[in-house]
Amino acid sequence: MTKTSNPAELAEISKRVRRHIIEMITAAKSGHPGGSLSATELVVTLFFDIMKHDPANPAWKERDRFILGKGHACPVLYSTMAEAGYTPIDQLNTFRHLGSIYQGHPDVRFIPALEASTGSLGEGLSVGLGMALAARLDSNPSRTFVVLGDGEIQEGQIWEAAMFGAAHKLDNCVAIVDSNKIQLDGFVKDIMPLDPLVEKWKSFGWHVIDIDGHNIEAVQKAFHEAESVKGKPTCIIANTIKGKGVSFMENNPKWHGTAPSKDECALALKELA
Repeated sequence: MTKTSNPAELAEISKRVRRHIIEMITAAKSGHPGGSLSATELVVTLFFDIMKHDPANPAWKERDRFILGKGHACPVLYSTMAEAGYTPIDQLNTFRHLGSIYQGHPDVRFIPALEASTGSLGEGLSVGLGMALAARLDSNPSRTFVVLGDGEIQEGQIWEAAMFGAAHKLDNCVAIVDSNKIQLDGFVKDIMPLDPLVEKWKSFGWHVIDIDGHNIEAVQKAFHEAESVKGKPTCIIANTIKGKGVSFMENNPKWHGTAPSKDECALALKELA
């Protein structure tokens, strides 16, 4: 893979990833487009600019670790890893098919380059913080990045993990909340309101950065700021739009877990051309 810090190049990769997301979920006739599309710039910027990793040597000890807490949004992870050279692009459309490496949630039995099998909501941050603590104990410079859904952080285990991260001053762990304001079949504010979200994370002892999660330059700046923070973990609140990039999917709870029809797929791909 070729890494880049050029926002225009990262935007172009993000567009390709969005097209993959739409095509693979359409082919599977099931999946989660909304939260995959909302996290695209976050995941692409991590893999193509910020993280230290090597697709030719995925077990490199000093690599940075990536955990997708909201594992149902795996189309964005699979598409990004394929673009980076970890897995075959030409098999993305086998997503959710029997025997495919691209299972409905990230599974290390099928893709060994994954750091963990994820998707049991609420557990990802605990896994990531455990990896961060292990790295410190091993004097390993690797850092851990955990993408969480805003619906996911209603889980109590998230806040137990947040206390743990602050107590152990795990400044080598960054949590990224994909705050797209929608969960499953409704809006977060109507189901279990999270505000004031920035103040909540601060009160748990984390350094907090509040950004537009689709502005690549803001995303890059946030990750660089997180790296400079010492003595406490960082939480990036990435304000995003569920279904970003496809007009009829944007900010619509219907597209949390609904696959596009062939006609809807064609329309979405036209918008992403």
